[in-house]
Amino acid sequence: MPGPEPIYDLVILGSGAGGFAAAATAACRGLKVLLVEKADTFGGTSAISGGAVWLHGTDQARAAGVEDSPAAMRTYLQQVIGAGYDPALVDAFIEQGQHALRWLEQHTELRYSLRPHSPDYYPDLPGATESGRALEMVEYDGRQLGTRFKDLAMPPPGMLLFGGMMVNRVDIQHFLNLRRSPASLWHCLKLMARYARDRLHHPRGTRLTTGNALIARLASSAFAHGAELWLRSEAQALIVEQGVVTGVQVLREGRTEQVLARGGVVCAMGGFAAGALAATYRPSTGALHLSMSPAGNDGAALRLGQALDAAEGEGLAANFFWAPVSELQHADGRRERFPHLVTDRAKPGVIAVAANGRRFVNEADSYHHFVQRMFANGIGECWLICDAQAMNRYGLGLARPQPVDNRALIEAGYLHRADTVAALAQAIGVDPHALAQTLEHFNADARNGADRAFGKGSNSYNRYMGDPQHQPNPCLAALTRAPFYAIRLHTGDLGSARGLVTNAQANVLNRCGTPIPGLYAVGNDMNSMMNGTYPGPGITLGPALTFGWLAASHIATRLQTETPTCTTN
Repeated sequence: MPGPEPIYDLVILGSGAGGFAAAATAACRGLKVLLVEKADTFGGTSAISGGAVWLHGTDQARAAGVEDSPAAMRTYLQQVIGAGYDPALVDAFIEQGQHALRWLEQHTELRYSLRPHSPDYYPDLPGATESGRALEMVEYDGRQLGTRFKDLAMPPPGMLLFGGMMVNRVDIQHFLNLRRSPASLWHCLKLMARYARDRLHHPRGTRLTTGNALIARLASSAFAHGAELWLRSEAQALIVEQGVVTGVQVLREGRTEQVLARGGVVCAMGGFAAGALAATYRPSTGALHLSMSPAGNDGAALRLGQALDAAEGEGLAANFFWAPVSELQHADGRRERFPHLVTDRAKPGVIAVAANGRRFVNEADSYHHFVQRMFANGIGECWLICDAQAMNRYGLGLARPQPVDNRALIEAGYLHRADTVAALAQAIGVDPHALAQTLEHFNADARNGADRAFGKGSNSYNRYMGDPQHQPNPCLAALTRAPFYAIRLHTGDLGSARGLVTNAQANVLNRCGTPIPGLYAVGNDMNSMMNGTYPGPGITLGPALTFGWLAASHIATRLQTETPTCTTN
């Protein structure tokens, strides 16, 4: 006979940043916690993300003397979000985000540092800042996870070096400068030595950065305080008693189990960007669209919520967080995707053109804006083009800068190489006359340091993303040195923005606007408080941590538990 249903204080569906923020908070406050994860590994989209958070008034910003105000941040968000601005959610995010981060850093392994200079994505709008809101994840030793390290989701190979070495934004800059700076050379040699030692005992490097470090830090703390994790387990239905969500039905190892939750259930399953539902909510260009969202992110929270008449977001500026993505097909048929976020588009000597050979966008603007311009122009795919100098210095997508040999990418058809602009145009099917004319105009502007057509390098965010050592404009250089290179970019996304509507405690609301007792949503399962806009780096993870902490705190308070003293490992 089956045993009694397991009883927990809190059941969390999903294991990304929002889910683990809730899990670590609840576990540290003495609650019995279970995380249910469909995949073979934990971490979801968060584990392969950049790991940055965008928050107001953090201790890190205050310590650096950053001048910012809640009013300025509200003004900026009102300007970017527009009609979808929700004062209650924005106020909770602005006011509670700093407290959430402080609590998590005091009670868990979570650690962030301030990016010294990181402009908001629309730096010329009222309320924007040049620094103070973006925080960078501090690296972490994956060995602290013990036997769970093998279960942590691994970033795609294209986001790693030497087959398994993680790097962050600072590391990338050092690798780009290693031939120009003794300090950068020393930094890279130390990283490679650590990686070589790791590979003697581990399948990949144990020095974790970015989103992998974020998940590992929260997970190690949650596990240390008793949180359980079920992998390869899928939520099938919510258990509801007299209108209150009291548990979940889980398919685990081929058997259905009833799991009870005294305090409620938190949906943190990553949204719906990878499922069949996604196509119905994005513009159609007739071309291939590529999502970076894991396959399991198929809209399970929306399906669970429908049974309770849960409200879903409507009329968002975008239903997804966009990013251009390229794809490599390996000889064995495996497909590898690469999101073009920070490493190439803004760099000098790089431009994007449509099939007609014409530019259509400021290549140095945010990845979200880049794809918005693709959709606005009816472009399903485009080409990122550079010359030999840019390739040697910065690389292009999965192609690495010198001294890496990229011939395998050329043979695979991912990277196109030609000795002349006309030959490159023919190879990629672009109008050769138009491409030559585009380069003529762009090169003239690049030599003068001002892009008259689209303003590449014209604002502080653009210049921050360029090459600070290149003058007079960090984003502009003429494409003149053969050979020339190109890769195909597709419209893509980093995840969905449309989700379950919640209040400021992350409690899901029904279609009448009333909270559904015991049901919460965080991360990409929560309807984006940014309304499908992208104001700055970390605008998904900042709210995920904030509302994950708020949800768990709300549940803990409701259960009238006392907060024990938590110690970190």
